[in-house]
Amino acid sequence: MKEKKLATIAVRTGIESDTQHNAVVPPIYLSSNYSFPEFGSVPQYDYSRSGNPTRTLLAKTLADLEQGDGAVVTNCGMSAVNLAASLLSVGDLIIAPHDCYGGTYRLFDVRARKGDFKVLFIDQSDEEAWQQALAQNPKMIWLETPSNPLLRVVDIADICQKAKQLTDCRVVVDNTFLSPLLQQPLTLGADLVVHSTTKYINGHSDVVGGVVVSKTPEDTEQLIFMGNCIGATSSPFDSYLTLRGIRTLAVRMRGHEENAAKVLTLLDQHALVEKVYHPSIVTHPGHEIAKKQQTGFGSMISFELNGSETQLKTFISELKLFSLAESLGGVESLIAHPRTMTHRAMSDEAQEEAGLSPMLLRLSVGLEDGDDLVADLTQALNKAIQ
Repeated sequence: MKEKKLATIAVRTGIESDTQHNAVVPPIYLSSNYSFPEFGSVPQYDYSRSGNPTRTLLAKTLADLEQGDGAVVTNCGMSAVNLAASLLSVGDLIIAPHDCYGGTYRLFDVRARKGDFKVLFIDQSDEEAWQQALAQNPKMIWLETPSNPLLRVVDIADICQKAKQLTDCRVVVDNTFLSPLLQQPLTLGADLVVHSTTKYINGHSDVVGGVVVSKTPEDTEQLIFMGNCIGATSSPFDSYLTLRGIRTLAVRMRGHEENAAKVLTLLDQHALVEKVYHPSIVTHPGHEIAKKQQTGFGSMISFELNGSETQLKTFISELKLFSLAESLGGVESLIAHPRTMTHRAMSDEAQEEAGLSPMLLRLSVGLEDGDDLVADLTQALNKAIQ
């Protein structure tokens, strides 16, 4: 039998793995502790922070989807970011995008100020900035591609090749915006992949979680050790719900992308929309790179209005099918204002440097009827013009 496709791996995760009662869907193990078979004999599971059968199944599934060696499932996306950064030592330099997620920016900035490591935020679309950064011998390169919220795309394989010319430099890719079904950074040369599983992987806005997937057994071992040490691991129930979400990941991603295509057509034509950010647009600077390294363009869309702040507020208030909320990747459609919501932890100067306009809005296109979403956006935009 030929190698299973990713959609099959996602749907069949844990199916018929129960050896006790032959349940088709794997059970959830809620126990916080496990008995030792006898004195001096340590079992595979002893305490759920250290290991749990439900979480182990989720970790294996995510590692398989990303084609990695192993994974650590964490209690939130930022725990995953922090866990990956735990591989750095005092004095090590991490190169990160200046337009990364606000929580990631805040974590790196705070830890660098404390002296845990050094951080340099750069425009990763600027070749000169890359040359200057790489000359400083970084120990970790952090990529977000597409980035949050401007959906900038960088060439993972090219950057990984540059990193290999350095000494002990890991490349980490935040793959949250696409999921493993649309992009697999480890196959392009990356060393680690991070997800906020809260988003597309779970997909139902009822779990907060994260994961770090590693390419090598050595990194897997270190991450498992540190995840247990700092208590970053996910609960059994959250792991169980995330496993349930994964089984519909493939069909959900198709639906998200189909709806996003309809929304993009509207935004591209409406008079109140100044600029649209999405890698599927042929004029997008990263369009060709995205075609090369992604198997889909995703359903996150950002755009700028060319009106006033009053018009922006009117547009948002008139929406009926887009909830004004943070997060993304759920079945419901969301709209966010990055400067005052997801990226408010960044200073005004950092936001401006990253290109976050006060008129920038970010959509997470959900799974409602696509025509209904277009109609809702249309009526809200039209009312904002009046």
